[in-house]
Order: sequence, then C-alpha cells, then structure tokens
Amino acid sequence: MSSRRSRQSSGTSSINDDQIMDLVSKLQELLPEIRNRRLNKVSASKVLQETCDYVRKLHKEVDDLSERLSQLLATIDSDTPQASIIRSLIIT
Repeated sequence: MSSRRSRQSSGTSSINDDQIMDLVSKLQELLPEIRNRRLNKVSASKVLQETCDYVRKLHKEVDDLSERLSQLLATIDSDTPQASIIRSLIIT
C-alpha cells in the first residue's frame, strides 16, 4: 500500500494529486533555473530536485554572508553604530 493511501486510511488529512500538482507548479514559478528556461512541462521530480538544490544554494549564500559580516565586525570598533547593525544582522 502506498504511503499516500495509508495516510488516507488512517484518518489523517491528505492531499490529492491536483493539490500536489498545484504546489509543484508554484514551486516551479519560484525557481530561477526552471523559470528562466521557459519550459512548460517539467516533471515534478525535476522541480523537487531543483528546489532542493536551490535551497542548498541559498543556505550556502547565507552562511557565506554571515561569515563575511563576522569578518567585517572583527575589523571595526565594536562600539560604533555600524557594529551594532552588523551584530543585529548576524543574530537574526
């Protein structure tokens, strides 16, 4: 029995195929790699793989920017308003 069927039979909320396709379509619109190709038909698995890759890329960018902010903070006087702004960016 598929996991989708077992979830439906256990009484928990479920999602139907149309809702899944709608969500995949919305993801596709958010992904620059797919959106820029202007392809109408992309498999759901491709959209999900591209989504995972894109999220990993965004995480790496956030980590890199945090590191750069930390390095910048180390080079300025910690009592300045700029240092306070940088600290707030790193913390959030």
